[in-house]
Amino acid sequence: MERFFGGNPALVLLRLAILSLIVGVVLAALGFSPYDIIQNIRDLAARIYDMGFVAVEKAFRYFLLGAVIVFPVWVVMRLVKVASRDTSDMADTTPSKREA
Repeated sequence: MERFFGGNPALVLLRLAILSLIVGVVLAALGFSPYDIIQNIRDLAARIYDMGFVAVEKAFRYFLLGAVIVFPVWVVMRLVKVASRDTSDMADTTPSKREA
């Protein structure tokens, strides 16, 4: 149980309760209520749903735009790393003059 909570469960729950109280006071001072937050989350979900697949299409375009740069750079870096590893392995396997 301690592994899941990251410590003594009673102390973790006490810390979470105190932190919740502090955050609640700050949010109340800023004029938020739990109902406002829940309504805002519902509105956000409705807006995302209303956008339909336009958001998915934009995200895919951003992915492709980044992938055009990221994947070739990654391949080149991997090739350079493998090549440098191969040359260092060859240098280690050559017999030295003292061994011969």
